[in-house]
Amino acid sequence: MQVDYTKLWARYKEMGHKNKTDLIEMAGISTNILAKLTKGEFISMDSIQRICKALNCDVGDICVINKVEDQKEQKWLQ
Repeated sequence: MQVDYTKLWARYKEMGHKNKTDLIEMAGISTNILAKLTKGEFISMDSIQRICKALNCDVGDICVINKVEDQKEQKWLQ
């Protein structure tokens, strides 16, 4: 599975923010979390909660989980 934060960046831009690093102070997250967001990697629910609180939204408003078919995952599911 793969996470997509496109909705997060769209919402963030709609709020008038241009610099992604402002999210660090706004949501109280680390630079490591911002890097993971930028790379589309999974982050903790605590971090997601902080971002949602800062942006006044719900989880579904900032991310989507996409199913990616790969051989490792298919073997694990069988």
